[in-house]
This record gives sequence, structure tokens and C-alpha cells, in this order.
Amino acid sequence: MEESTSREKILKKVRNALIEKSEIPYPVIDQESSVYNEIPEPLDVAFAEALINVAGKFVFSESEDEFIATLESFILEKNWPVLFCYDPVLGELLKKNGIPFESSWSAFDEAKLGITRCEFLIARTGTIMVSSKSAPGRRINVFPEIHLIVGYTSQLVPDLKQAFSQIKNKYEEEFPSMVSLITGPSRTADIEKTLVMGAHGPRELYVFLIDDTT
Repeated sequence: MEESTSREKILKKVRNALIEKSEIPYPVIDQESSVYNEIPEPLDVAFAEALINVAGKFVFSESEDEFIATLESFILEKNWPVLFCYDPVLGELLKKNGIPFESSWSAFDEAKLGITRCEFLIARTGTIMVSSKSAPGRRINVFPEIHLIVGYTSQLVPDLKQAFSQIKNKYEEEFPSMVSLITGPSRTADIEKTLVMGAHGPRELYVFLIDDTT
């Protein structure tokens, strides 16, 4: 009996709510305006600061030639292993400049250093947007211990809203099956609240930003 009474009380409240509709408290909501303040500094500066704050590493190059020179010096100074690159555009750039790389999937399981391009760079959060439309697909963004990302200043956007809008326009006919956001190297503190880098992906993340505005 008590259950029936409680049920009737709930149904009565529902019926009354449907009959006596209240006015919408906020009838006009601007869903297009940004909820953030404008970024005061240039987008490349904002992106670099945000990326460094999430333990990523930022390297700026004024041209592709400068990027190649910087990459060569990093490989020597840090004693990096051979790059794994499955991107034909990046592969052509590396090949043209005599930087050795591996592109066979049979060697992927042993790859320690992967290099990819990206879709967009979100300045406010230092986030990199990648998708399954890139040549390497999904795997190379996750498995190598060190992930190198090559981006261009033309790919910088202020916020996620602009990034999603632009990728939607870019792939209007066939949207990627996967769009992912990378914010710093992989990390977790699930085990005894101790921060562990590289738990679920790369333990080091480098973004090489190339100026293509000129």
C-alpha cells in the first residue's frame, strides 16, 4: 500500500508539472559567444606556455630547414634511436635531408621514437588534435616512448571550438573515425598517488612548430 501511495504521489507531481508549466528562467542564451577571455599574447606564445605547463616540450623553427637542423642536433645530443615515420609527407622531408627513419610496420613494435604531423594545435590548453585520417592512423600516437609532433603556425587555433569547427569543414565529406586530443605526455597517479610518466602512452612529448606564415 505504501508503495502504491508513493507511486501515486510521484505521478501526481508529474501530471501537475505538465499542466502547470513554469516560464523558462533564461529564455535567451547566447551559445555562440566564447566563454573565455581573449588570449592576449600571440597564439604560438600561448601554445608554448600551455604545453610547457603540462610537461610537454616546445621547439620553434622559422622554416623547415631550421626544423631539420634542430631535429638533427636533438638526435645527436640526446642519442635518440632511429625515427619511426609512416607519414609520406614527413618521410619525404626526412629522406631529402638525409635523416634515417624506419617506416616498416614490422619494426613498429620496437620503435622508441615516433614522428607525426597533426590536425590542429589548441593554444589555450597546449593541446594537439590528431585524427585517424593521418597516414600513421592511431597507433603511432600512443606506442612509442617519445612522440615528436610536427605542426605549423597555420594550424594554431585559440580554443577547441575552432579546432572542431575547422576539422569538420576539412573533412566535410568523410569525417575521421577517430579524433583525439593530446595534452602533454601520458601520465597517471592512480597507483598510490605517485605520478608515473608514460603509463598509457609516450613519456615524452615534443612539438616542433614551424612558421609557415611567410
